[in-house]
Amino acid sequence: MNQATIDTTVQKPKWIRVKLPTGKNYRELRTLVDKYKLNTICQSGSCPNMGECWGEGTATFMILGNICTRSCGFCGVKTGKPLDVNWDEPEKVARSIKLMKIKHAVLTSVDRDDLKDMGSILWAETVNAVRRISPGTTMETLIPDFQGITKHIDRLIEVSPEVISHNMETVKRLTREVRIQAKYERSLEVLRYMKEAGQNRTKTGLMLGLGEERDEVFQTIEDIRNANVDVITIGQYLQPTKKHLPVKKFITPEEFNEFGDFARNLGFRHVESSPLVRSSYHAEKHIH
Repeated sequence: MNQATIDTTVQKPKWIRVKLPTGKNYRELRTLVDKYKLNTICQSGSCPNMGECWGEGTATFMILGNICTRSCGFCGVKTGKPLDVNWDEPEKVARSIKLMKIKHAVLTSVDRDDLKDMGSILWAETVNAVRRISPGTTMETLIPDFQGITKHIDRLIEVSPEVISHNMETVKRLTREVRIQAKYERSLEVLRYMKEAGQNRTKTGLMLGLGEERDEVFQTIEDIRNANVDVITIGQYLQPTKKHLPVKKFITPEEFNEFGDFARNLGFRHVESSPLVRSSYHAEKHIH
């Protein structure tokens, strides 16, 4: 079916419906975030698992601004010319993590292809700041591909976050449409390189429902495992706005179970596969 004929107002199936976040930890964190105007992707990305993750002491923070140099068809982050790098940001993020008493922080960023170092220096500075200010907090860094330039990736490996992740997002055939400035093989090579360079735990994520075929999903999972990736998350793509790529299909929980079982049989250390899974879902468990 042509994208233009997709009805973006189609009702979501029952398994996509999200429970409102509740719980003492969630309420306490929400109060802190509102009081100190802290910036978390959990809120700005309207993550369906925010209540559960905050209840476990996990939150996701975005660095390097909120304007991306890339224009991926699935992502709700604004595309354009980013602002100058704020070198106070690592300290601010680290203090937010300490204030919120975050046990496990996921750090992510926009792509900064406009910078000579692709933002990798500030990435390393942020990890170091969290280590210094909130030493009890473990970290996952969800990084861009840095155009595959290994010296930028090395800066992350050198500061040793517990997990480094980079999302494949979709199957090879759809990569050009879904991740316009990215390359399937380059992302695989980034994941492979990190492991070969000594990173202890690597991770990636896939979104389903963009028009991929079942065989393509199985092949992508196999390609990822062949890059020695430890952790994979597989979830349902949901359209952020009508300007973004439409949902071609809602994948059933049974299909997600099938993909998850396939991944486990290939030897991944951790597999999260269900409709509402996002990159940081159960992230605190992926360090072990």
